[in-house]
Amino acid sequence: MATVDIIIGTVYGSAVLVAEMLEEELIKAGHSVSLHENAELAGLDHSHFWLFVTSTTGQGELPPDLVPFYQELRETCPPIPDVRYALVALGDSSYEHFCGAGELLNEQLQELQAQAVTEHLKVDASETLEPEVPALQWLKSWMEKI
Repeated sequence: MATVDIIIGTVYGSAVLVAEMLEEELIKAGHSVSLHENAELAGLDHSHFWLFVTSTTGQGELPPDLVPFYQELRETCPPIPDVRYALVALGDSSYEHFCGAGELLNEQLQELQAQAVTEHLKVDASETLEPEVPALQWLKSWMEKI
């Protein structure tokens, strides 16, 4: 089984709840999982699977706790083609930059040649009150790729 690092970006805690539900499911499937709030690039192993769960703030911006990690990716990270990842973006489609934080993060990971194992999930707060429900269904649909 794999080792999974869940990297979280949140303001009000909904991304943490989603990450904890995904963590529980991954552990049930036999994977080893670590949650990372305020993640640092040096604290992550490229041989682990990276699973991102992030909310979006303001005008499609990253949550403050994920900004330093994103800046590390942009400014100091060499290409990381050995990193495999998946991403859950939480947002609200009533805002102009729906799930903008997830889009920013995904674009940066792609620029660094990281390998997405599935399409990232966009969860719309206008459509669901429990973002962990579609996130769990999404995880189950591709978890065998970890």
